[in-house]
Amino acid sequence: MDIKDILSASIKAAAKSAMDKGVLKEGTLPEVQLEVPPQKEFGDFASNFAMQSARSLKCNPRMIAQAIVDNMDCAYIDKMEIAGPGFINFYLKQDWMYDMLAKILAAGENYGNLTQDNPEKIQVEYVSANPTGPLHVGHGRGAAVGSSMANLLKAAGYNVTREYYINDAGNQMNNLAASVNARYLQLLALEEKGGVPEDLTVQSLDAMDLGVTFPENGYHGYDIIETAQRIIRIYGKEFVDMDEQERLVKFRTIAYQEKLAALKEDLADFRVEFDEWFSEQTLHDAGKIKESCLMLKEQGYVYEKDGALWLNSTQYGDDKDRVVIRDNGIPTYFAADIAYHRNKFERGFAHVINLWGADHHGYIARMKAAVKALGYEPEQLEVLLLQMVRLYRNGSMVKLSKRTGETVTIRELIDEVGVDAARYFFCMRSLDSQLDFDMTLASEKSNENPVYYVQYAHARICSIMRGLAEANIAVAPVEQVKLNTLVEESELDLIKKLGEYPEMIASAAKERAVHRVATYVFELAGMFHSFYNACRIMGVDEDLQQARIALVTATKNTIKHALGILGVNAPERM
Repeated sequence: MDIKDILSASIKAAAKSAMDKGVLKEGTLPEVQLEVPPQKEFGDFASNFAMQSARSLKCNPRMIAQAIVDNMDCAYIDKMEIAGPGFINFYLKQDWMYDMLAKILAAGENYGNLTQDNPEKIQVEYVSANPTGPLHVGHGRGAAVGSSMANLLKAAGYNVTREYYINDAGNQMNNLAASVNARYLQLLALEEKGGVPEDLTVQSLDAMDLGVTFPENGYHGYDIIETAQRIIRIYGKEFVDMDEQERLVKFRTIAYQEKLAALKEDLADFRVEFDEWFSEQTLHDAGKIKESCLMLKEQGYVYEKDGALWLNSTQYGDDKDRVVIRDNGIPTYFAADIAYHRNKFERGFAHVINLWGADHHGYIARMKAAVKALGYEPEQLEVLLLQMVRLYRNGSMVKLSKRTGETVTIRELIDEVGVDAARYFFCMRSLDSQLDFDMTLASEKSNENPVYYVQYAHARICSIMRGLAEANIAVAPVEQVKLNTLVEESELDLIKKLGEYPEMIASAAKERAVHRVATYVFELAGMFHSFYNACRIMGVDEDLQQARIALVTATKNTIKHALGILGVNAPERM
């Protein structure tokens, strides 16, 4: 139980004691809200509990506050003051900080891992980009935020499954095969005309008259040219005389496997993991899409009109009904999504979280309507929208890749700024705000770079510990350390900040606010740097030295834990 829990319980106990004595009327008590005042002179914590209770207890807030103060029994309280219309400011003895620091140290590297009696089973689905080309920086933000979100929920005690939905069915795969086919034939035609130029680009290839029509809905990325070149390098002209439909089937398989493998490699290098890779095609193969639509039809949620099947989604708040099976018998993407979400809930997830791009905003209402029609509560589906990413280099916006003249890929971003900086920068802003990513700043090895600033705090502590070992200074067991020798302002501020970590984890997980972890660890690093500049560890009294060693150890563990949630390394040397 942390200090806020202790204070909250003591406040409620004081109110009940006042009721028992007849000082306050009987009434329902609200939850206790405690805040850290903006200025230290207003105490360690403040509560508006008296004002929240006024209506229920039918009493003036200041009278309620006085009754609480008069009946308060908490060993950690030094004094209390009633302020304004009924705020109670609590000034605590420093003992609570030393007790808290001892508990932090006892938890070791597990500090920040919370437990729940009956953890909710949550699925987090993120990235889920079509396997038709490389991941770009927009996908990168979804990958970093999604994986960090899963880490955060797990740290908060939830039962979490990470999932990638592979869109490996439908027109996008046909368009991929057709695109590779066109590039394959174009490149072979170029070879017959004298060879493929080394400086070949998408634009220059499109401008050539090679007797091959590129598909209208094809993929124009340079990676398609590279796929065709690899096919030629491995198979040569083996597919030229093949029936085109047979060749397209071959190219669909080859290109899909290559794109999915490259996608998985990029994500692994970006420290993004998944427990499940769920194939859309498996839903088609098992007949689950039409089965789901027919099930909803039998239940009266789907009706037939103009030869097509429609979900009555307006009944559940959508702006219009949606087609699920076209008049030609082919399911829509929406039908596949219905079957997929049915599958999610049938696997026992109490709550599913989807991270989508901001352009999917209009899709949320129909998906929640489908969930309701399937017999689940719409609130069991939570959709988080990721806003756009704008890249900047040397103050100028970057839109295109240096290599291909197209969208910047996550691989190129990793190569330029590194995984740590990319992940931290993607996570340090709220996902519902547009992110301006300063690639120049992310590459700097200076305190202006926030991820460097945080990592340097961890490395600095590791350097301190190496210095102690070289000086043959043993680290005492925490139960032998006199933590009450920590009395300097920078020491106490650091202890308080460490104590906030579990509550931050719990609330950030509940609010799906990964950026709060980045903000917290940045502030913690700043407080450590202030402590380091103000307080020596070597050459001081032994009791104080051991107490400061304990403090920096707790700080090191907490920084490492927070960076771990963000998928960022905690280096020991920099």
